[in-house]
Amino acid sequence: MSLDAFDFELPPDRIAQEPASPRDASRLLVLDRAARAVVHRRFRDLPEELRAGDLLVLNDTKVIPARLHGTRPSGGRVEMLLVEPLGEGGEGRLLWRALLRGGRRLAPGARLSFPGGLSAIAHARDGEGWQVELATASETLGALLEREGEVPLPPYIRRADADRRSAADRVRYQTVYARVPGAVAAPTAGLHFTDELLAALSARGIERACLTLHVGPGTFAPVRADRVEEHRMHDERYVVPVAAAEAIARTRARGGRIVAVGTTVARALESRARDDGGVTPGEGRTALFIYPGFRFRVVDALVTNFHLPRSTLLMLVCALAGTEVVLDAYREAVRAGYRFYSYGDAMLVKGV
Repeated sequence: MSLDAFDFELPPDRIAQEPASPRDASRLLVLDRAARAVVHRRFRDLPEELRAGDLLVLNDTKVIPARLHGTRPSGGRVEMLLVEPLGEGGEGRLLWRALLRGGRRLAPGARLSFPGGLSAIAHARDGEGWQVELATASETLGALLEREGEVPLPPYIRRADADRRSAADRVRYQTVYARVPGAVAAPTAGLHFTDELLAALSARGIERACLTLHVGPGTFAPVRADRVEEHRMHDERYVVPVAAAEAIARTRARGGRIVAVGTTVARALESRARDDGGVTPGEGRTALFIYPGFRFRVVDALVTNFHLPRSTLLMLVCALAGTEVVLDAYREAVRAGYRFYSYGDAMLVKGV
């Protein structure tokens, strides 16, 4: 399968630099994959597009302000993005996997300094990143990051130094139901929900369940293979709780639909899928790559944002609704002025 099959033209001005306000004022393109038809709505209309007895599954991961700016031993600047905790080192230090920018020539053992009394030792290369050992002067790492860290926005959202929007990003690049710290990127399909909209969904008889998948920087990694089948996905940590598995079982029993809010939820559910349409609760890491030809066993419908051309996220949507159908809907979204990517508008894929 050629990577070119997932390309489309996107004018640069369609890439959203700020979110809609309020959150649920985003536009919603409803794609009926069976009828191959689209309807244009607002995200606040979502309850009218679902049915009593359906189940929304949300990703409750919380983005940590994990980007820090510091100095190298030579005095040069370095940027560190903390990606994933690895455990404890010696003398109360913490081991993390991190990306270091400006640190290409670092040697193992290099000591780095960051604001707030944070120090780091770059121990060893770890794939495209490093294993670093962290120590704080007098407070927890979490408290230090909340004060000194920056929200790691995607590379296509532009922010200058001292940009007035940066303070708002700490709130808006986070879902209202975020609970479990650990992500370096938001599950962006969930950014459109408000507390009021969640209440309206409940009043309509639409149940909710949560799982956790900590979104990593690999979500922005481009597909470099010419043939889709040759691409190797990044892996991410997830937990599918017993409560979520039980909610899915209840939904199946009453004939409702499982509506995944975001590609992260779809990957986590399908990683724990059973042939009866349920899931086995548990935790682990998933490198599941969903592209056309994949057989969904759990997910019936999907709430998602509009994704990059030639991306694995777009391929997942195409796997659910059909490549031609999805790309036609994307072209319609471009014509109709929809906003794309993390701070952009949303799509609901349904049809069962």
